[in-house]
This record gives sequence, structure tokens and C-alpha cells, in this order.
Amino acid sequence: MFSGIFSLPWWGYVVVALVFTHITIAAVTIYLHRHSAHRALDLHPIISHFFRFWLWLTTGMETKQWTAVHRKHHARCETVDDPHSPVVLGIEKVMWEGADLYKKETKNLETLERFGQGTPDDWIERNLYSSHSVAGIAAMMIINVALFGFIGMTIWAVQMMWIPFFAAGIINGVGHYWGYRNFQAEDASRNIVPWGIIIGGEELHNNHHAYPSSAQLSNKWWEFDIGWMYIRLMEIFGLAHVKKVAPKVMLAADKTQCDQDTLHAVIMSRYDVLTRYARSVRQTCADEIAHLKARAVRVDRSMVKRWLQNDEKKLSALELERMKEVLSNSQTLHTVYSMRQELTSLWQRSTANKDELVRQLEDWCHRAEASGIIALRDFSLRLRRYQLARA
Repeated sequence: MFSGIFSLPWWGYVVVALVFTHITIAAVTIYLHRHSAHRALDLHPIISHFFRFWLWLTTGMETKQWTAVHRKHHARCETVDDPHSPVVLGIEKVMWEGADLYKKETKNLETLERFGQGTPDDWIERNLYSSHSVAGIAAMMIINVALFGFIGMTIWAVQMMWIPFFAAGIINGVGHYWGYRNFQAEDASRNIVPWGIIIGGEELHNNHHAYPSSAQLSNKWWEFDIGWMYIRLMEIFGLAHVKKVAPKVMLAADKTQCDQDTLHAVIMSRYDVLTRYARSVRQTCADEIAHLKARAVRVDRSMVKRWLQNDEKKLSALELERMKEVLSNSQTLHTVYSMRQELTSLWQRSTANKDELVRQLEDWCHRAEASGIIALRDFSLRLRRYQLARA
């Protein structure tokens, strides 16, 4: 039986399969995702082309197609136009048919033209990678068999299944269904686990949706993004240049007035602001719910939590009706909820100039501090001190 050029122990073939699939994952997260789709970093032509070549061999995916489908996912997230939303299509369909959903969207010429701008269109892309995508996969199979014999077919099969399952299924499915959230983004994105290794850092999906143009997907000190580690190593050798990372907020000492720096920091870190707002008023809401129940007012804590995590447009007609009933029985909950909605309007008013928005933010803080709700007052005093850390 043909054993190939290399004869390895059983665990050696496992290592080879893991290394090959990990290179593919790195190519997807660094080249396709952070570089091509979001322009968060520039890559040296040698690195860029290596990733293109490797993806041609291991997935047959085209840069323009992947970039366009992913950009559309962000632009139409969790609507009927989202190519792969578990909120719309259901978790099982996206988990197990994610690759089919991706392929279906790549045939949408409108998607490719509208969202695929700025991707490679050179001779090798037109004449090899795009026009003969299946040839790369076939070449990878031949290479594997030549190197490792018939067991190379098994390694090849693992390579072919890796991206459809982990990227198309796990990230696009589980990443919008289960996990924890650092930020109250406008979608259901979740961080699956805090250590992004198996899928190159893409496990930190909520962080990514909060700051899509950031080259670094980890955000908290206890999170790890292996893709970011590779990018930093490439930077050391001049093979990559990071253009954008998530903004870092710092608290200015003894600052008591809102200014344009405060406004800029609040808008740039808006999802973090909303998360901190919800956490700061959590106990206040719990105490008020207890008082309402003592008065025989029907109210559910999880329902109030959902109101504080979503804009009104995300709530159903039934939820809106129930919300109005509950808020009419509690001035505290009414104030907490309405102040949250007013805060979000700061980054939704595109017609207002910066001076007007600063005045609105200052007015919001003044009313929060005069509301008589201690949690709102403390949150406002902290918000006044916001400013972005200098690079």
C-alpha cells in the first residue's frame, strides 16, 4: 500500500491535520476577514498572496465572494436579507447548512457588485483562483496523497470540512445564539468562549460586532485572540500594518463637564456605554420589581432586562404593550428606561452638529443626576469623565 513520502506515527498525522487546518483558519480570519472585508490592517504582498494561494488549495473560496457575503451580513444583520442569520433562519439550519447558505449568496450578483469592492482583480485571480477554484481543492488532495499516502485522503477530508463547520456553522450560527456579551451591540452576537484559538479568535464574535473595523478581536484582559498574536508578530517583521483597533476609554481625573472629547468617547464606545448602563441600574430595577410585586403588579425581571438591552424597534407589539403597562406603574422604571432610550439617540441624530450633541449629553447628565435615582447619578458622574485613550 502506498505510504507517501513521509511515514509518520498516528499522532503525527493528527498534528499535520491540525496544522493544515489552523493555517486555513489563520488565512480566513487574518486575510479574508480582518484585511479584506473590514480593512482593519494591511498585509505585505507576500503574506497576502500566500493566504490567497492557501485558501485556493484548501477551500476554493474566492476573496471577492467571501468579502461580499460577510459585508452584507454586517449591513443586513439579522434581517431577512442577512445571508446566514440564526435569528431569522433558525440555529439548526445555519449550523448544519451554513456552507450551503454561503454558496447560495455567492451566486447573487447584486451582492458581489455592491459589497465586493476593493478585492483582488489581477491576472492570477481572474485566470486561476476564480475561474478554476475546484482545481485548487483537487491539487490539495493530490499533494496530501503524495506526502502521506492514502491516509492523506483523510487529512484532506478534514481540511474540506473544517471551514464549512467551524466558520460557516459555529461562528455564523452559535456566534449569534449562545455565549456571553461584553457589549450591547444592535444584534444578537455572542462571544462563544473567551479564548480564541481553534477558530483563530473568531470565537470573540460579540466583540467583533461591537467594533467591526478592529484588527484585534479580544477586548478584556482575560480574553485571548490568537489571530491578533499572529498579526502582532507579522508587524514586528514588517509583514503587516494595523490600521484600526477598538477604542480604549479612560476616565479623566476630576472632570465634571461634558465636552467634545466626552461626546466622542461616548459615541465611539457606545455599546460599552449601554452595557455599563444596564449593569449600573440592575439592582435598582430588581428592587423596584420587588416593590411592584408587593403591590400585585405583574412584572417579569427577564422582561425588564430585555427592555434595557434593546431599542423599542426590536420589541414586538405585545412587548411594547406590556412595557407601557408596567412603566405606568413605576416612575423609577419609566425613568431608567426612557433615559436609556434618550442616551442612544445621541449617536442616532445624524443632523445635529457636535456642539448641539454636547449640550444634549450635558442635559442628559444633569437630568440623570437630578432624578433621585442613585445608580443613575453615579453612572452620569462617571460618564462625564469619559475620554479616549491617546494612541
